[in-house]
Amino acid sequence: MTVRKDNIIDNYHGTKVSDPFRWLEDPHSKDSLEWSNWMGEKCKDYFSSIHTKEEDRKRLNELWNYPKYFVPKKIQRKLYYLKNNGLQNQAVLFCKDEENDHVVLDPNNLSDDGTVALTNYSFSKDGKYLAYATSTHGSDWQEIHVLDLNTNKNLTDHIQHVKFTNITWSPDSSGFFYSKFPEPGTVSPEDESNFNKVYFHTLGNNQEDDVLVHEQPENKELMFSSFLSDDERFIGLYVFLGTATENRIYIRPIDSDEPFTKLLDQADAEYSYVTNKGDIFYFKTDLQTPNGKIISVDINNPDSTKWKEIIPEQEDVMDFVIALNDKLVVGLLHDAHHQLKIYELDGTFSHDIDLPILGSLTDITKSKEDNEIFFGVTSFLSPTVVYNYNVVTKKLNIFAESELPIDTSQFETNQIFYTSKDGTKVPMFITHRKNVQLDGENPVILYGYGGFNVNMTPSFNPAILRWLEKGGIYAVAVLRGGTEYGEEWHRAGMLENKQNVFDDFIAAGEWLIENKYTRKEKLSIMGGSNGGLLVAACMVQRPDLYGAVICRVPVIDMLRYHKFTIGRYWIPEYGSADNPEHFPFLYAYSPLHNIKDGVKYPPVLIATAESDDRVVPAHAKKFAATLLEKADKQSTIVLRLEAKAGHGLGKPTSKVIEEWVDFYAFLDKELG
Repeated sequence: MTVRKDNIIDNYHGTKVSDPFRWLEDPHSKDSLEWSNWMGEKCKDYFSSIHTKEEDRKRLNELWNYPKYFVPKKIQRKLYYLKNNGLQNQAVLFCKDEENDHVVLDPNNLSDDGTVALTNYSFSKDGKYLAYATSTHGSDWQEIHVLDLNTNKNLTDHIQHVKFTNITWSPDSSGFFYSKFPEPGTVSPEDESNFNKVYFHTLGNNQEDDVLVHEQPENKELMFSSFLSDDERFIGLYVFLGTATENRIYIRPIDSDEPFTKLLDQADAEYSYVTNKGDIFYFKTDLQTPNGKIISVDINNPDSTKWKEIIPEQEDVMDFVIALNDKLVVGLLHDAHHQLKIYELDGTFSHDIDLPILGSLTDITKSKEDNEIFFGVTSFLSPTVVYNYNVVTKKLNIFAESELPIDTSQFETNQIFYTSKDGTKVPMFITHRKNVQLDGENPVILYGYGGFNVNMTPSFNPAILRWLEKGGIYAVAVLRGGTEYGEEWHRAGMLENKQNVFDDFIAAGEWLIENKYTRKEKLSIMGGSNGGLLVAACMVQRPDLYGAVICRVPVIDMLRYHKFTIGRYWIPEYGSADNPEHFPFLYAYSPLHNIKDGVKYPPVLIATAESDDRVVPAHAKKFAATLLEKADKQSTIVLRLEAKAGHGLGKPTSKVIEEWVDFYAFLDKELG
């Protein structure tokens, strides 16, 4: 196929940059469709000759086929929890009452192929109604419906044009608050993810009749997320600018129609509501304390000089805090794994909750009436075990756990620390068979993310068990850009410091080779989204270091990423090429713009999805087209374009398994 090239030249502050494949940004044009179909045939041909796929598919289905439990919520003395029996495309919502467990909502009945997912749910205060959000084909756009829990039938209520919204019920259960974007066609395309507004929906009303609660058209890029105070006297708003860590807090009495009080309006730090006692509000914040602290604020006298410090900053990062009556449950991150501590509301330390394994908390909920919390704990070799803990009696019980179809005691996880280019110590988790031979011959998947405050703590993925069975090693590098070591660790991997993240990841690969875990021909790297940017940048910067690259739903074009869907939300993290101070560092690492002519790049599988409206497929397509044009013709470039799927949100189990079948086929072929 003769691939079209356009003579498009952009001038960025005096630097001219060509963009010959911009036509791929339009997924519906004739040329774009023809090219995508051509790449699809090339992908099909590539995988057709690999004979390990059927064995991997069979084994992955076996390894996935175990019950998966999610942390429950207690509503009016009933426990509601999600569970996937094993190979169900979507987890099912159950209710556990005194008599039995019964199905409340089965998302698998919402589509024939499992591509409609339950993405959020919230119960009315009286326990009579369930408001739930669904997403189709992995889209960020969602719809909200309301289920009558007595009749198990949907009401007529139907909310559209929402994404990234909370569903916050009023105390009287008459309706709920939500945030909404403009209806498509009512604003220019570039503003469809601007002008976020907060509405109140009264049960039984049409959406057109919902009451506008808050908007700020003069700051069209702000987004709002509602919350209800613990005493149900106040409705609050988190106010965000894209994915910036810093946020604002607005509040007003729940029964008021007055404008919100802009309680914390400086956007100078992260603020998370914890609880309130009357007009004294408690927040977790990283203001001048990158590891976090808890403060109290009198809303009648909110001057920062009057704030009180309740729990000071500690050596470990304060990841989250929830209030349970007069107790504070604090989750700390110690070297990228969780610890739980209980404090009194005045900041006095009470006791530790000893977690059974070195791992991560998946979620945590509370029941004020029973002084108890529910939380999930997981690790690389343990699926989520859900626990119940009473903060008064200090009793820890298992609520739900799974039995795996494999004995994971044959494997082990170790944490090591290696040195990055600038001398920074970086942790890495390495999971493999016990008594592994460090002879440089092991195939390795090195995984990373490094951005947006996302923490790379231990997590369970049944697909990785297959890799370990096959003799592989799985390594996760805890790169700068997350908040495993506080906001300073995050800032050391964003904006002009982004190269630190790539240096951290490159150093991780070098450490694995130097310490004989593998050699470069058997070292593969994997990442998705911002992690797709990570592996693409590292592949372009160090093509000599890797035997294979799996680049999932990647951000690739760092000069134009902010022009698509919600890309502008990431400007606080990445910067913008429109800014003359940001352009040089973006241009310096943008994978699309640093592909060199004639270089033999490691084999790369670029995986994206047609319905991805977060990181549009144009990134992956332009990357593949540029590699095909410039790279040495012996380079292997495979583009995997998934139909009826998005960025990953709610992806059905069947599609997830098929994706891993292809990943392992690719690695088997390229790593030998």
